[in-house]
Amino acid sequence: MIDRREVIDIAGTKSLLPQVIEKDYVLGWVLAGIYQHEALAENWIFKGGTCLRKCFFETYRFSEDLDFTLREAAHLDSGFFADAFGWIEDWVYERTGIELPSNRREFDVYPNPRGHRSCQARIPYRGPIAPRGRILPNIKLDLTADEHLALAPIHTPIFHPYSDVPESGIHVTAYAYEEVFAEKIRALSERTRPRDLYDVINLYRNNEARPASAVVLDVLRRKCEYKGIPVPLSRVDIEPHRQELESGWEHMLSYQLPALPPLQDFWNTLPEFFVWLKSDVVREAPAAYEIAAGETVLRVRTLHLPVSSNAQAYLEVIRFAASNRLCVDLLYKGRPRRIEPYSLRSTKDGNVILHAYDIRKRGHRSYRVDLIQGANATGETFVPRNAVELSASGPFTIRPTGGPGAPQDALSFPMRSANHCTPRGLPYCSDRFDN
Repeated sequence: MIDRREVIDIAGTKSLLPQVIEKDYVLGWVLAGIYQHEALAENWIFKGGTCLRKCFFETYRFSEDLDFTLREAAHLDSGFFADAFGWIEDWVYERTGIELPSNRREFDVYPNPRGHRSCQARIPYRGPIAPRGRILPNIKLDLTADEHLALAPIHTPIFHPYSDVPESGIHVTAYAYEEVFAEKIRALSERTRPRDLYDVINLYRNNEARPASAVVLDVLRRKCEYKGIPVPLSRVDIEPHRQELESGWEHMLSYQLPALPPLQDFWNTLPEFFVWLKSDVVREAPAAYEIAAGETVLRVRTLHLPVSSNAQAYLEVIRFAASNRLCVDLLYKGRPRRIEPYSLRSTKDGNVILHAYDIRKRGHRSYRVDLIQGANATGETFVPRNAVELSASGPFTIRPTGGPGAPQDALSFPMRSANHCTPRGLPYCSDRFDN
């Protein structure tokens, strides 16, 4: 098990509570145990917001639940669950020292709206900073055995950025990215929680991972048909839930994010999103900064760069801000800057450079990542004046399935390779390096 200091240090660099980081850490090891269990590994399909963070985008919002679609309805049984998690409890404890006390687990089976069984379970834990008393934090599991799987699940490693990550990594069976995306749109229409709006717009804005809208819409239609609900195709379909979004935005999201973007920014993007969903038409993107001789745009999922661990943490904050269109307060060479972050590149000299727009100086500047001394996402939004190239790589897109009667043989693959796009645009100014 990692020590308390590692949790606190990571929390400090991400501007989050240590308890949020601890839960993220324990989530990773619970997933590891689930997918080492012979009966669960191929039958529990990981999905939801935690899946987005763990499987696809390491700079995504933190989440606290584990959602699964089960291929075996017989697993929704208290006896089976007790046996399975007894084994997982021992497996996780032997490798980490994390405790998952069996005498405090809860398992509640209930009838879902379709007349079948679903389950909510709570798994208490003691991690690096968990209290030693009677009240323990817990992880909530949502288990459903009658969901419609539209696409073949994928086998993928998860993001577990802690010092005790196994050498071979942690692997799970998960929904294809396009199916997670479609599920989020369905949820936005059906329950409209703040995190659903945040997720839908965040996924849409990620140009590098944006799939073909025809695939997402095809999956969405099948999901809604199965649930017996209309397909949401405009902001009008979400309008009745506007007040709920406003009342819950800060309460439900602020602790999961280094900085909370304004609700209005996400709400105002919904019409643009629905145009894309129905027609695959997106607003024309601004041009990127031109690539200088010897420069390479960096979009890899996990950076293996010649920079310090602090610099890696600052980059994660900067990437989060870029994906949420938030300005960043940068401490660079002892001086504060407020910037719009755009692109990360390696140079022919072996340096890693952040390209940004300096708000005070009103111009393009470049910052050596190894000289960054601090980075904090602000609540100030920006409208991109250049292409935002800071999103981590996402999954490959897939072809449309051809509708409800088509064979379910479409495939998703975990990650694009880096540098798969050729930015074009503004002339590169080598004399704009910020010193």
